Amino acid sequence: MTKILLENLQLPNGQVLDNRFFKSAMSETLADSQGAPSDDLIALYDFWAKQGVGVLVTGNVMVDGRYLGEPGNVVLDSDAHLAQFRKWAAVGKKNGVPIWLQLNHPGKQMYRSINQTPIAPSAIPISGGSASAFRPPREMTVFDIKEARDKFIAAGLRAKAAGFTGVQLHAAHGYLTNQFLSPADNQRTDRYGGSLDNRMQFLVEVYQGLREKVGPDFTIALKLNASDFKEEGFGFEDCKHVVKIMSDLGIDLIEISGGNYETPVFGSDYENGAGFVTYALALADLTSVSIVSTGGFRKVTQMEEAIKDGVSMIGLARPFVLRPSLVNDYRQVGDLQADGERTGRYILGGEELVLNSKGESVISYADYAIGMIDEIATGDHLKARISLVSE
Repeated sequence: MTKILLENLQLPNGQVLDNRFFKSAMSETLADSQGAPSDDLIALYDFWAKQGVGVLVTGNVMVDGRYLGEPGNVVLDSDAHLAQFRKWAAVGKKNGVPIWLQLNHPGKQMYRSINQTPIAPSAIPISGGSASAFRPPREMTVFDIKEARDKFIAAGLRAKAAGFTGVQLHAAHGYLTNQFLSPADNQRTDRYGGSLDNRMQFLVEVYQGLREKVGPDFTIALKLNASDFKEEGFGFEDCKHVVKIMSDLGIDLIEISGGNYETPVFGSDYENGAGFVTYALALADLTSVSIVSTGGFRKVTQMEEAIKDGVSMIGLARPFVLRPSLVNDYRQVGDLQADGERTGRYILGGEELVLNSKGESVISYADYAIGMIDEIATGDHLKARISLVSE
């Protein structure tokens, strides 16, 4: 009998995923100096594509090169580097694994060293312990909003042209689309602010504009917060409404996560296991669209139970760095455990992902720290570190 995590899944657009393992996005920060996918990044996905996962979602591709989430982000805002994007997409086709490009715009969640004037739905600065790392944003004009919308649509169309089998619109973790959804971040008085339906308008326009361009067969997925876990922010009741509307509009799959830079619950190992599965299960009861629960899964028993209860796929990020073979291991032995303590203690960086791309083991926190100190001492810089958060 087929193990439940190895059962295939058909999406509304007809795309069939081989199993229920979903490689969730991480911000690999392995672009070259021009924002193109580096050869190291392509080699990394070639390596991951051989590991038997149902779908690979790339990390944090920016739709506008003026606004980066962090240094080293890949940018897709022109045709200049389409050849490299085609190479990236081709490793999925070669290995029979779908690769979806995650599309994002940071809005105000952009480090002050990157851009002097970030933009956001409203001129509300980031608060909390990390506030000093970010500049106060400028409120977007309607022209800015339409320009950002069109950047998402153009990037999605280029992703299809490059050979990717889908895209994921990033509307979680406090980035621009999440900022539009959140009443704490969006206090506009025009058609893009006020009621939740108005605050959804940016997301809806991006989705509908992209769907019109790419057609019904190309996968468009969504990453959405169950909650911002922030006072007067985007909450679970809001999430349920967004899921219903986007399902009715034809979204193909929704991945559930939570938090932002002000309340970074997505960056921790969860005390009670998978952090958002309760929310994901409640949403699965509301829609026929496939729901992915991401965050905190470390045991097969957790994953299998979530699938049996109604979640469609299990989102994993750091475990695929620390134990890339986990899907193939599960095929062979039917059980495995991703070491949550080890996952939390390791700092995953560009150097470690390059090791993954060569089939080598990742280095430990201690070894990484020693290497970082050595690089600083010699005046060199390590490649930008991948965050411990999923993107």
